Amino acid sequence: MNAPPAAPGASAAAPPRTPGRPARRRRQFRELGVLLAVVLLITATWLHNPGFLSAQGVRDLFLGATVLAVLAAGQALVLITRNVDLSVGSVMGLSAFGTGALFVALPGLPVPVAMLAGILIGLACGLANGLLVTTAQVPALVVTLGTLYAYRGLGHWWADGGQVNATDMPASFLLLGRVGVLGVPLPAAIAIAVVAAVGFYLANHRSGRELYAIGSNADAARLSGIPAGRRIILAFAANGALAGLAGVLFAARYGTVDSTVGTGMELQVVAAAVVGGVAIAGGVGTVYGAALGAVLLTTITAALPIWQINPFWHQAVVGTLILAAIGLDRLLALRTARKLRGGGARGA
Repeated sequence: MNAPPAAPGASAAAPPRTPGRPARRRRQFRELGVLLAVVLLITATWLHNPGFLSAQGVRDLFLGATVLAVLAAGQALVLITRNVDLSVGSVMGLSAFGTGALFVALPGLPVPVAMLAGILIGLACGLANGLLVTTAQVPALVVTLGTLYAYRGLGHWWADGGQVNATDMPASFLLLGRVGVLGVPLPAAIAIAVVAAVGFYLANHRSGRELYAIGSNADAARLSGIPAGRRIILAFAANGALAGLAGVLFAARYGTVDSTVGTGMELQVVAAAVVGGVAIAGGVGTVYGAALGAVLLTTITAALPIWQINPFWHQAVVGTLILAAIGLDRLLALRTARKLRGGGARGA
């Protein structure tokens, strides 16, 4: 039912504006820039060492980006709402070990059930993060820094210094990390499907578009009737579930898991999303850009040894990319603000 027109002279809170065509063009420009950087890096490394794009080399590139791309897709949901989740590495590790531990505790457990359990572990952790952020009204940076250590500690207690080996897991589960679909490793195909699904949700569902409104101006979003608290909880829960999926994929690929899985991944995940154009200030970016950022970072990791560059420079390069991405976001924001002020002055 359409709402009745407002009475003359009455004022109402205007709903947050969705990004216009210029904003979409800027995002596409950022994403194309990251894609171009990936293509140039791969091409230069292949010319330097043709073995880089051998069949096994391409497979390794796909698999190397899989886990980080899935994590970056979830992190993008949270960053868009002007929050951040630093616990994703711990959640991934807890889910990976939990999946393996279930196979040990319940031999003969169907593989889909164990995989679902791993995802549900991540979902529960993400839901707890979202509830803490929205109910306690504490910055997400503080909350998830605390849960980073809490979930890691829970994983250490659960593992009790042990690990789950490939011999403890069903061969059918481990096969998931080795088979391919149309030449693409199955974990990479799953990552592509996840990124496509999340991207479709953000672009075509009202609740997905509302995440951008919350990140752009949470107060205006609330005044326009958007349930900001529930949407933020949804973003954290989805991020946790994707971290759980990343843990399951990690366990299927490597076969050996312990309580240290995922240590330090949180910074790589945030870096991938920011480099891919997801603004740390919220309201800007796409999951496709975050996935491209993950591909770029993993390609850099794979290319540096071929160029015989000290691994120390990997961290320096990533840091430089983050600073460049933040600087570019700030520059674009200032240009947009100047254009809006100019338009308002002309329309006055």
